[in-house]
Amino acid sequence: MSTLDSFFATVKLPTISEVAHELIKTLNDEDASMVQVGAIISRDPALTAKLLRLANSAAFVLQRSVSSVEDAMAMIGMAKVRTLSLASCLSESFPVLPGLDPKEFWQTSMATASYAQWMATRIGADAQQAWLTGMMVRLGELLIGQADPVTLKEIERLPHIPGGRWEREKELVGFTEGQVTAELARRWNFPAEVVTALQQSFEPLAHKPFSRLAAVVHLADLLAETPDATAEALDDLPADLVRALLGDGKWLHEKFPAADSFVSLQ
Repeated sequence: MSTLDSFFATVKLPTISEVAHELIKTLNDEDASMVQVGAIISRDPALTAKLLRLANSAAFVLQRSVSSVEDAMAMIGMAKVRTLSLASCLSESFPVLPGLDPKEFWQTSMATASYAQWMATRIGADAQQAWLTGMMVRLGELLIGQADPVTLKEIERLPHIPGGRWEREKELVGFTEGQVTAELARRWNFPAEVVTALQQSFEPLAHKPFSRLAAVVHLADLLAETPDATAEALDDLPADLVRALLGDGKWLHEKFPAADSFVSLQ
C-alpha cells in the first residue's frame, strides 16, 4: 500500500451533494447542454441562490442583474456557471479546521483559480478547467489538517512565503496538498486532465509529458500567495517554468488582474 493510500485510510472523505456529483459527470460529457446543467443546479435552492449572488457580484460586469440559472448561463456562460456551482458545493463540503483561517483559505483558493483562468485564457487553454483546478488544488491541505492538526499548525506557521507551504507539506507529510487533492478528485471521478494537473502541480517540469494545466496552477498558486500582488510579482516566478509554458512571458505584464476583481465564495 502506498503512502498516499495509507493516508486516505486514516481520513474521513468529505461528502459532496448529489448535485455536485451530477455536475462532475457533465464535466466528462462533451454533449452536456445548458438545459441539462441548469436543471441539475436548480434542484438545490440554496445553491441556486448562492450562484445568483455570485453571478451578480462586482466580479462580473453585467448589463443587467440575473434572476435565474438560465439568465446566469446566458449572461456569463454555462462553463462558468457550472464551475462556480461546483466551487460552492466543494466549499460547503469541508469543515472549518482549528488553526486555519477559513476566509483566508477560500480567498487564496479563489485567487489561485482566477490567476489560473487568466493565464489559461492567454495561452488558449481551457479557462474554466483551469479555474476549477486552481480552486481545488489547496483542498488537500484540509484533509492533511483533519489527519494531523499539529502538522497543519506547522504547515501554516508564519511567514507564508509563496511555495513554502508545499515544501513544508513535502517535508512533514511526504506529499503535497496537490497530490492529496488529485487522489480525492480521482475518487470523485473528476476528468483525468484535472487529476493529472493536481498530481503534478508541485513540480510540473519533473513530469513527462508536460502538463500545461499543472504549470498554470503552480504559477497561479504562487501569485495567489503573494501579498497584494502586482505585475512586479511576475518577475519572481520560476523562470524555467515560465519559459516552458509561456516563452519569454513578457505579455503577462499586460492587463495583470487586480485581486479585487476576483469572485469570492464568502
